[in-house]
Amino acid sequence: MKAENEQRTGLLYGFGAYGMWGVVPLFWPLLQPAGAIEILAHRMVWSLGAVGLALLVLRRWSWMGELLRQPRKLALLVAAAALITVNWGVYIWSVNNGAVVEASLGYFINPLVTIALGVVLLGERLRRRQWAAVGIGVAAVLVLAVGYGRPPWISLVLAFSFAAYGLIKKKLNMGGLESLTAETVLLFLPALGYLLWLSGQGQSTFAAQGLGHSALLASTGLVTAIPLVCFGAAAIRVPLSTLGLLQYTAPVFQFGLGVLYFHEAMPPARWAGFSLVWVALSILTWDALRSARRNRALRLGSLPVGGPAGAKAPVTAEATAAAKAPAGAA
Repeated sequence: MKAENEQRTGLLYGFGAYGMWGVVPLFWPLLQPAGAIEILAHRMVWSLGAVGLALLVLRRWSWMGELLRQPRKLALLVAAAALITVNWGVYIWSVNNGAVVEASLGYFINPLVTIALGVVLLGERLRRRQWAAVGIGVAAVLVLAVGYGRPPWISLVLAFSFAAYGLIKKKLNMGGLESLTAETVLLFLPALGYLLWLSGQGQSTFAAQGLGHSALLASTGLVTAIPLVCFGAAAIRVPLSTLGLLQYTAPVFQFGLGVLYFHEAMPPARWAGFSLVWVALSILTWDALRSARRNRALRLGSLPVGGPAGAKAPVTAEATAAAKAPAGAA
């Protein structure tokens, strides 16, 4: 009974995290007339305060000294910070420039890109259904390129930057709160320097648009930290496979907002491209669930060692796609 309650609580936290990431396109336009780079810099500066407060409450400081003695990890954190800067910046810009639907596509195709990177960079092996899903995803991008009259560069930048970020996070093997803290520490001084320069040029909106605008810019730290805390609470209560399914909640909400609230155009070619993406994700999800059931049966001893003919171990990239979701989500 206790385990069931814990899992139910974990699901609520998971829906809360991905739900907040899904509706965040409603928040960024409230920060105008601040530009995307100014918003991004404020997000970096105020995020450090939010995660620092969380660490203070949880008393989780011991990892910092150990991190400073590992130059390789520090180098990976610099690369991760650069990638998440690109991801956050492009996302904020796209939302404030009428491209919410194209941004949502980036997070739809992200699991496919993650798996492709696992094959290319980590030598992971895919099952036939996974190859089919990746192939359909590539076809979808080509169809969307025709529909947009150009490659969907916002989607591709978001998907590849987030997938590469997830790959680095996998190598870092740090907790979500700790790694985000380290990344924001690295980004804090450049972001603060940019905001001070912007103010010196008379172009900052922080103090020029009233107290409400200043409060909204400061709240970007909470907008970053609160979903992460919810995700962390979910991650310790529900299986990774469940989190992998929940991660689609955010782009579904984003897509719905783009079409129904922001009234972005969806000509037939775009519907065709998105439909192909959803088919690919359906295949990928079905294959992951089938593999999870098979592995569970193996652990319980109901199948012979090695499983049925043709059964293979689950692809690590699937777990990576689920586990990394909080860091790059919007």
